[in-house]
Amino acid sequence: MVTKHDYYDVLGVSRNASDDELKKAFRKLAFQYHPDRNRNDGAEEKFKEVNEAYEVLSDANKRAAYDRYGHSGAAGSYTRDFEGFDFGGFGDIFDAFFGGINYAGRRAPQQGADLHYEFTITFEEAAFGCEKEVKLKRTEVCSRCHGSGAKPGTQPTRCPRCNGAGQVRRVQQSLFGRFVNTTLCDQCQGEGKVITDTCAQCRGTGREKQPRHIAVRIPAGVESGSRIRLSGEGNAGARSGSSGDLYVTLSVQEHEFFIRHGDDILYELPINFAQAALGTEVEVPTLQNTVKLNIPAGSQTDRTFRLKNQGIAHLTRNGRGDQIVKLFVATPESLTKEQRKLFQELASTLAPVKKKKGK
Repeated sequence: MVTKHDYYDVLGVSRNASDDELKKAFRKLAFQYHPDRNRNDGAEEKFKEVNEAYEVLSDANKRAAYDRYGHSGAAGSYTRDFEGFDFGGFGDIFDAFFGGINYAGRRAPQQGADLHYEFTITFEEAAFGCEKEVKLKRTEVCSRCHGSGAKPGTQPTRCPRCNGAGQVRRVQQSLFGRFVNTTLCDQCQGEGKVITDTCAQCRGTGREKQPRHIAVRIPAGVESGSRIRLSGEGNAGARSGSSGDLYVTLSVQEHEFFIRHGDDILYELPINFAQAALGTEVEVPTLQNTVKLNIPAGSQTDRTFRLKNQGIAHLTRNGRGDQIVKLFVATPESLTKEQRKLFQELASTLAPVKKKKGK
């Protein structure tokens, strides 16, 4: 028999931990022990244990039952059958004598675990959208036994201990009346059926790991931290439960010279003194091509120009942001003798620069 550890110890939290503390601890441990990330022996079992602990402690009713009755209480709700005798406030006394009365029905379908994947995409792919392929291994219904867990050609049989109910009732007589304890069947573990000849492919679990390639459409306008949900593409559920989901988290690479601000992009355009003073026409790169931009005479550093609809596509509506072109008047770091002479002649003809009011 497998020894179950205390659920609070499994998650590494105190017994009065808040819901947020439980969730934070679960996410950290699930990420650490996820079989797709951690190939070490025992990681998969630890991952299952963490999931089981969180499933119980994150549910207020299950947590209350667990706090009171331990692991036996986590299996279900609780009931008393005393054949019409009203004991009022004696419930706690019976709990002290008999350790609680556990009611556990046949196990219900369980949804499969969600899967998580991370993608790094280029700046342009984030701006215009793209399609990627996720390569992963996930749990699916066994292709040989189709989820029954039994050897092909055979069928699970009704559990002889609980007669297919998935639970066992034990009656104890006391001076207070009849005391009924209903627990999970220890032979079929609440399934109501047992498998005598197990499927060799899935070893009776009804599920198996399969490699899969899944196409993911990434919409235009996403940014780092965006998460895409693919419903039903996670692990298969247990006992005919629905499959979990696949979550793809995106990371966007930085661009060589564009900087993103919301759905707008910033481009810094260097020009020389002569271009700034005399004005010029230059070609400016955009995400798709190049456009011509007229720089008026006398333009200063930090002057900006707006190129409409040359930015990032809006994620939730039609259209695109703009491209902001910011001028930077570059000072030459070295001059030839001829250039220095020309600059000296020019300097002698220019009036002293006066500080503008308010600057």
